[in-house]
Amino acid sequence: MSTQEKQTSYVAPFISLVFLFFVVGFLTTANGQFQAPLKEAFLKGAGNLKNTFTTLITFAWFLAYPLTGGVGSNWISKVGYKNTLLRALVLMVVGLGIFLLSSLFTINFPDANVQVFSASIPFGYFIFLFGSFVVGASATILQVVINPYLSACYVKGTQSVQRLAIGGSSNSIGTTIAPFFVAGIVFGGLSMEEVTVSQLSVPFLALMGVMLLVVLVLSRLSMPDIPSTKTESGEKLERSVWSFSHLKLGVITIFFYVGVEVCIGNNINLYVIELQEANGGISFFGHEALKLFGINFNIPALAATLYWFSILIGRLVGSSLSKVTPRVQLTTVSALAIVMVSMAIVFNNLWMLVAVGLFHSIMWGAVFTLAIQDLGKYTSKASGVFMIGVVGGAILPLVQGGFADSLHSWRWTWLLVLAGEFFILYYALLGSRVREK
Repeated sequence: MSTQEKQTSYVAPFISLVFLFFVVGFLTTANGQFQAPLKEAFLKGAGNLKNTFTTLITFAWFLAYPLTGGVGSNWISKVGYKNTLLRALVLMVVGLGIFLLSSLFTINFPDANVQVFSASIPFGYFIFLFGSFVVGASATILQVVINPYLSACYVKGTQSVQRLAIGGSSNSIGTTIAPFFVAGIVFGGLSMEEVTVSQLSVPFLALMGVMLLVVLVLSRLSMPDIPSTKTESGEKLERSVWSFSHLKLGVITIFFYVGVEVCIGNNINLYVIELQEANGGISFFGHEALKLFGINFNIPALAATLYWFSILIGRLVGSSLSKVTPRVQLTTVSALAIVMVSMAIVFNNLWMLVAVGLFHSIMWGAVFTLAIQDLGKYTSKASGVFMIGVVGGAILPLVQGGFADSLHSWRWTWLLVLAGEFFILYYALLGSRVREK
């Protein structure tokens, strides 16, 4: 970074982007937590395809990442970081409006169903899937802005890995709160069997209002561009960003990382329901539900919350590791994740799986830092390419849901997660080495 860029104040943009990282985490996890409730509300007629259709909600969200990451990079080159940010937020408001439409449509046209093989699916469910894609596109473009900006903006007393860890911690606060929001506020602590589509309208309308307020505030905020991280409008790069092997393997690694993180975070509640049915119930220190902030939370929602909370704890710890290199951090946590997932499978233990969140916590920042190392003006382009890998959050949970349907069990589907952890370890040890600057 140049002396002039160091003299520019990035504190206010830094704080704003940390807040937006919270929004991305909150909405990503809230979207996933709609799986189990919507399985009951929308998919009663799905028969043996219930798990597959349920995981389509996550698939639709993360499908946006490979399809719109390049859009974010192009917008940054043409209109700058701030205007790209505002466009993404407006797109988010549109997506939340589509969520609202899905609810209103299903309420007013309850008999409008689509026959898919042996399954009868309400048309409103497909509207919800489209909304999931649109909000996912917004989250993609936001991250194309947030990741390189946090990594490159100069804030005295910090380094890039720490700034990403702080942003990741904010993201984790959002992911931790989201299951409580869905279970406690949207569905009022009801059991899954009592959930109705009509309960979706007001929360989505409220979220639209909040995001419009965020757009208004950020439109008045100064957010200087960082020229050294992007090409100028009309400038052509001399080589393909894919020619950097550590970036290319980083995209594949983030595919597996996001995939395994979302497999646990979004599908663990379905796994808990299966364990409850098989064992006649699961307790948390002797309790079938836990009352927090005056609201009763059942074990599926609690397991997801504790998983995301463990990621938050790990990121808070990781933000203080200023003297430990990203490669060492990634090697350590991926090895520990392999051990913990293996034990969870062998012992069919829910809580060991929840604890894996501690080791997933700092993977994103470590992989991103290693993947964009020494890329200079290719950085913003690389950030868009990097988002392609996030499609793992769409594909792996969907594949896992298909395995669960074919195996009639979730237990052995966690082998898919184990395979992903091994690839992350490979990247930490070998794949992240910079061969060309």
